[in-house]
Amino acid sequence: MSDKTKKIFFALTVVVPILLYCAYYYGMMIKNAPYRFSDFQYLRLEYGTGDTLKNKYNSKTGAYQYLTRSGAIKNMELHLTKDDLLYLHRKAADLGFWNFPEKEEGDGFGTGKDKAPKYLMEFVYKNKTKKVLFDASYAGDPQLKDANMRLIKEIQMKLDEREELMKK
Repeated sequence: MSDKTKKIFFALTVVVPILLYCAYYYGMMIKNAPYRFSDFQYLRLEYGTGDTLKNKYNSKTGAYQYLTRSGAIKNMELHLTKDDLLYLHRKAADLGFWNFPEKEEGDGFGTGKDKAPKYLMEFVYKNKTKKVLFDASYAGDPQLKDANMRLIKEIQMKLDEREELMKK
């Protein structure tokens, strides 16, 4: 057998089956992913101190309510783009949101006498929903707390960006 024939034989018997298996394996993983953006319906964020989550956003309805610095409640309609929602879906996946526990509660107090803020994040898909209640005074895993705070900041950043664009 010549060298060229050996290389072709090797490619047909080893490399091609491995490539086919990889394509099949990863194709099935993507197809059966638990939270796919193609199934995404809406995102909900609520936050506030104590038991009242006065600040609320729902991407399905566009309803956005938040407490201003002066203490007044402001209501507006704010719709995130599909690109914004895709970005937040991917950011949630990157931070491991799908593996967060449902409740991450702390002692309810932040630094000083102020109550620590609480956040409710919910990603709703056709067949599944992931909902996390996070207390900023959560004393558990620091990496988990950091991942929660980063996701909250990303969502808030997208809302702020969209609100700024609406003002112009």
